[in-house]
Amino acid sequence: MIRCDKCSNDAVIYQRYAGMHLCENHFKADVVRKIKKTIRKYGMVKSGDKIAVALSGGKDSFLLLKILHEIITPRRDVELFVISVDEGIAGYRDELLSEAQRFVERMGLFHKTGTFAEKIGITMDEIVKQNFREAPCSFCGVFRKMITNKIAREMGATKVATGHNLDDEAQSVLMNYLKGDINRLSRLMPKRPIEGLIPRIKPLREIPEREITLFGILEGFPISVRDCPYSRRAFRSDMRKVLNILEDDHPGISYSLMRGFEKVRDVLPDSREDIKECEVCGEPSSGNICKMCEFRSRCRVHQFMS
Repeated sequence: MIRCDKCSNDAVIYQRYAGMHLCENHFKADVVRKIKKTIRKYGMVKSGDKIAVALSGGKDSFLLLKILHEIITPRRDVELFVISVDEGIAGYRDELLSEAQRFVERMGLFHKTGTFAEKIGITMDEIVKQNFREAPCSFCGVFRKMITNKIAREMGATKVATGHNLDDEAQSVLMNYLKGDINRLSRLMPKRPIEGLIPRIKPLREIPEREITLFGILEGFPISVRDCPYSRRAFRSDMRKVLNILEDDHPGISYSLMRGFEKVRDVLPDSREDIKECEVCGEPSSGNICKMCEFRSRCRVHQFMS
């Protein structure tokens, strides 16, 4: 058995990008250290914050909630609560959210769930049956963000914390590079707050997905090995495969991609200069009609939305 490079205990991981063998204790400490460093680096948590943690029921959001709970609970000047979104994917999201509810209850935090059925008037299962040319993720991402933002705003949140990890962020950067979409690239880390949009923070953005998975296994998180049944058509799925191959052959490539993005981020144009109110729902939008209302108008929705 290979020993940890920092003590005599058995190693549970070899970080190829760092050249380090780490035991369970040193591995967990390394993950927590990186998360705390990211929070400090970007000033993610301030006195007076009321932070809504987006909990999907996946390993990333479980780790996010656990660490933020440990950091914030001792403080009296920061509040924490949880938001989940049920897209209406039978046999998938409902099972994950059941585990999420039990996880939150053990922490004694307030938990608010919004559903596509109530907020949009249609479920993802029903959207997929309408056979739109766009991948299901296009609709899901827009609707999920809108619901999370509205609940967070109604609850008085100052920030929404999401479980985006290093792989997610690197995939987003690569996707937008390949598409030549500078506007979307600049939105990955907005330079200024937008009225009506609760700022998002990503404390896990420097933690590789594989390490989050290992952390969850060691902690006994209720980890699901199933991917969303509708994710296969997404361009992001292709980017994930490409980056995994590159990471295997060139350890640390995702960190390098993000460092390159950080160097050019400040010179990217501010794509949100002309934000206005959507003429239909009044939510912030870059056009006269927001993407949520555009998508919703194309769906055959029910009439009991809230």
